[in-house]
Amino acid sequence: MTPPVLYALCAAAIFGIAVYGLLSRPHLVRRLLALNMMGVAVFLLLVAFARRDPEVTDPVPHAMVLTGIVIAVSATAFGLALVRRLYRDTGRTGLSESRDP
Repeated sequence: MTPPVLYALCAAAIFGIAVYGLLSRPHLVRRLLALNMMGVAVFLLLVAFARRDPEVTDPVPHAMVLTGIVIAVSATAFGLALVRRLYRDTGRTGLSESRDP
């Protein structure tokens, strides 16, 4: 098994765990963490297949991953601010009609 294939399998496993967490948890912070895990899986996949030929690494996917990390940090901060404001205004940490602990 080559390293890119191993990394792709790990990325698929991380993505699958994140999808499960996104769909099964009502708490918004946990959902935000699941979205971040999905992004990490995509970043891992991009870096794993960043090759033009067996000896030369393509720098474009690496630059895309660095840009994606910056955007992911900004989006996470914004999402956490929204969750905090929702909690302050309503006292809930989820979007369901029932009150979350």
